[in-house]
Order: sequence, then structure tokens, then C-alpha cells
Amino acid sequence: MATDTKERYTDKELEEFKTLILDKIEKATAQLDLYKSAYMNDSNNGTDDTSPTFKAFDEGSETMSKESNSQLAIRQEKFIRDLKNALIRIENKTYGVCRVTGKLIKKERLKLVPHATLSIEAKNMQK
Repeated sequence: MATDTKERYTDKELEEFKTLILDKIEKATAQLDLYKSAYMNDSNNGTDDTSPTFKAFDEGSETMSKESNSQLAIRQEKFIRDLKNALIRIENKTYGVCRVTGKLIKKERLKLVPHATLSIEAKNMQK
């Protein structure tokens, strides 16, 4: 069977992708914990300044930092959800099949973006 006419990845290939995805979930979860920790931290290290100007600047900076960490955490949660959905597709043996063209997504793309559901061809059609 030629590679380009293959309808799905073999069980062995799916197992390799599963290992890759589980590793990415573990790392992404650790990163998410850091973002949440940074967001929850009141960042008061006992360096209060009595100057109102510095206090206002610090509060503004702290708010921006919390908003930034919150946004990073939201993106990380979506990434983890997408990876978990990829695991479901592995279990269903539909992992790596483009949801638009029905063709296999190239291995190189899946190694870089393991939660991909579109081939490059389909992605380019969206533009």
C-alpha cells in the first residue's frame, strides 16, 4: 500500500503519537501551573514604597502582569484541551486524518503540531 493512499496511521504509529502527546500534556500542565501560580501571587515581597507615584505604577504593572498571565493560562488550557482531543482521535483511530480533505496529515506536521486537524492543503484553502 502506497503511503499517500493510506487511510489512517497504523496502531504502532498512533502509539508513537500518543507518547508524544502525553509528553506535551505533561509539560503544558506544568507550564499552566506556573502561569496560575504567577497569576494568584499577590507579588508583594515586602518592598512597599511610601511614594504614591511608585505605588500607582507598581499596581498598574502588577495588573498588566496578572492579565498577561491570565491570558497565557487561558491559551495553555485550550492547548491542553486540544491535545486531549487528539488522544480521543487516537483511540478512535481517526488521528491524523484531515477533517476537510479526509487525507492523512503529514507526519512532520503532526510532530510539530500534534493536535492538528487540518492538513497544510486544507489550511491553505482557508486563506
